[in-house]
Amino acid sequence: MNLSLTLRAIARQMPEQTALSWEDGRLSYGALEGQVERIAGGLLRRHRLQPGARVALAMENCPEFLAALYGIWRAGLAAVPINAKLHAREMAWIMEDAGVELCLASRRLAEGLSGVASGALPEILANSTADFAALLASEALDAQSRGQQEAAWIFYTSGTMGRPKGAVLTHRNLLFACHCYYADIDFLGPQDAILHAAPLTHGSGLYALAHIARGSNNVILSGSFEPARVFAALARHANVSMFAAPTMISRLINHPSAGATDTRGLKTLIYGGAAMYMADLKRALKLFGPKLFQLYGQGESPMTITGLDKAHHCAEAHPRFEARLASAGVARTGVMVKIADETGSALPCGELGEILTMSDCVMQGYWNNRDATAKALRGGWLFTGDLGSMDADGFITIKDRSKDMIISGGANIYPREIEEVLLTHPGVLEAAVVGRSHADWGEEAIAFVVARAGFEVTAPALDRHCLDNIARFKRPKGYRFVAELPKNNYGKILKRELRERLKGESEPQGTIR
Repeated sequence: MNLSLTLRAIARQMPEQTALSWEDGRLSYGALEGQVERIAGGLLRRHRLQPGARVALAMENCPEFLAALYGIWRAGLAAVPINAKLHAREMAWIMEDAGVELCLASRRLAEGLSGVASGALPEILANSTADFAALLASEALDAQSRGQQEAAWIFYTSGTMGRPKGAVLTHRNLLFACHCYYADIDFLGPQDAILHAAPLTHGSGLYALAHIARGSNNVILSGSFEPARVFAALARHANVSMFAAPTMISRLINHPSAGATDTRGLKTLIYGGAAMYMADLKRALKLFGPKLFQLYGQGESPMTITGLDKAHHCAEAHPRFEARLASAGVARTGVMVKIADETGSALPCGELGEILTMSDCVMQGYWNNRDATAKALRGGWLFTGDLGSMDADGFITIKDRSKDMIISGGANIYPREIEEVLLTHPGVLEAAVVGRSHADWGEEAIAFVVARAGFEVTAPALDRHCLDNIARFKRPKGYRFVAELPKNNYGKILKRELRERLKGESEPQGTIR
């Protein structure tokens, strides 16, 4: 089923229902459907695109994004959403790799792309221009008949280990993810809303699909993420869900107005995309109450591998409550998960191995990359590259990405375990641990630390804190105190950059021996 037809069904049932709202406007489902029909007609007739062609979306959060996305689908085309924070050259590379034939962009990003000297760039159509207005004025087009296995969304990974790869997601993949949302998180309706404070080009945009199919209000926050604006939106709207990266939640709970702002409008706070440390999680539960849902997924199986639901977040009487709270939950409805060795064979409960998943949410493969596809998809399973274990009840605990594990003197050290301990120190706001080459031990752990405002944190104090909580061999052998940690455009800490900083250094500051 073409996902744009879910919008058409809602528009026919309740044309006056609010589909999109922003700080100074709104658009009904009937009006949104009209825009989608005309965009589809313009893409095929005005721009002469053929079914299956790729169209890039290079936009900050704005109402035009969702209208363009559904218009692309209505025309039988594939969308290539590109994060607005990428450099213009990175955007150009993605468009060239995907064979994009047209780019719909916000005016600011269109201007940046115009400065890229690349003959491979497609035509760029900026919103708020006469050309975009002409697209919206095109003759309406009914849905093109395309199979549910056709490409709908080509999601380019963050590329932390080199060039990003385009995970090809079909209409079937995305519809399955919507059904999982209803089964495991919330069953939605016109009374609900989703607050898009995270990029629509990523997880928040994927969750828009489940809300549009059920006639909910999509509340769009443009510009950079500002906790004050999020709190203000929660005060204005009811039954609000929001997807947030852990770094966004950290900013919310550490904001001066946290705890003093009315957040009763919040229904569900969904977090994922990176590790959520226990200290931050407990503060979020105290601030927002039993409204948190954790998801574990990847671009290759978007938002839909495992989940820790609201009930698990507040089941304090359970004997393994802390362990479950530190886990990534259990397999989502209709999803299979196992812990396996390098051959893909399942390992017994409690043993560490790679996390594998199988479901209708798993991508078709990587765009134009057979080798990477063959490595990631084997025997119907997606090899995630994440290391974890499963307990007897099916709860998955993620240790680290396989590339982040530190091997020191033959012993495996998992950075997340050390980071969790460091974050329990009252003076530590953020922490990231990486491995550095060592002549005798192979590798040693080095911690990068961001101190809380008003605190003076020293290496000896953190060393003592670690020795009080974890084995001596695991403790960092050095500390780097920094103003901030490097992050990609989705809030994930770029450990690759931290490892690069350590290359060639003899003794980083705060070395412990």
